[in-house]
Amino acid sequence: MVSEGALRAHLVAARLAGVVATSRERSLRSYRLFAARDPRVLLGLDPERPWGLGELLRLMADRCGVSDDPEYVAGPDVIDPELTLRALRAFADRVGEAAARRSPVLLGTGHPHRLLGFYAALADALSAAGCAVLTPAEGRRIDITTRFGVRTHTLGYVRGVAFVREAEARRPGCETGAHAHSPLPVRTALMAAADAGGPLPGLVVGDHGWVCGAGQLGFEAIGPADTDDPALFVGEAEGLVSVAVPLDDAVRSDYYLPLTRYVLNRACLSQ
Repeated sequence: MVSEGALRAHLVAARLAGVVATSRERSLRSYRLFAARDPRVLLGLDPERPWGLGELLRLMADRCGVSDDPEYVAGPDVIDPELTLRALRAFADRVGEAAARRSPVLLGTGHPHRLLGFYAALADALSAAGCAVLTPAEGRRIDITTRFGVRTHTLGYVRGVAFVREAEARRPGCETGAHAHSPLPVRTALMAAADAGGPLPGLVVGDHGWVCGAGQLGFEAIGPADTDDPALFVGEAEGLVSVAVPLDDAVRSDYYLPLTRYVLNRACLSQ
């Protein structure tokens, strides 16, 4: 059993919360792009109303704990570990509810090198609890626009967790997929599930476009988000995302293990 005190200490020590690696400059750039409705940071979300830079800064201070001082423009960003713990409780409760209902679930990540193990443990536990872990559209081609131009990817699954690989990338080191923000993978998976006559997920668990893309389409979606990912927190504020957990989403993969244990324990899914 992972106590909240021990988890809080781990969050800060591993820089999952507290002072994080994401810079203030990077976060502010994302907020400006979001305010301008740049699709690179909307992650598939279509906000109901305009969000100005000042309002976004206040929201991120409230949901993440970043400084709300507009004069603070350079240096490290900060996540309040208490806000991370509060959101993790809600995240675990949603996972537990899905398990109790034996709801079909879809899990996907744009951070396969970091978060695949976290989601895979959830997939294993949900499957053991009787949930169908969905894997629609495996191998399907997806063309994603990146800063380097349009790149062709394929949708893959490992242990029930979806991610994308660059179609031509079969070189060593690419087995666990590509970093991606796009909502196209989740849209492709959901469309394939619908075309096949279901089942459709009762819960989508993931990050980046997996959460915002699913939430925008009306599916319950939960997942972690860094300080430079305002879309998930705007989606939560507008009722399209059920839970956004503030944490650094790009630390070493083993640093997420205590979070995995905490979520599974609270969701009554420990094996």
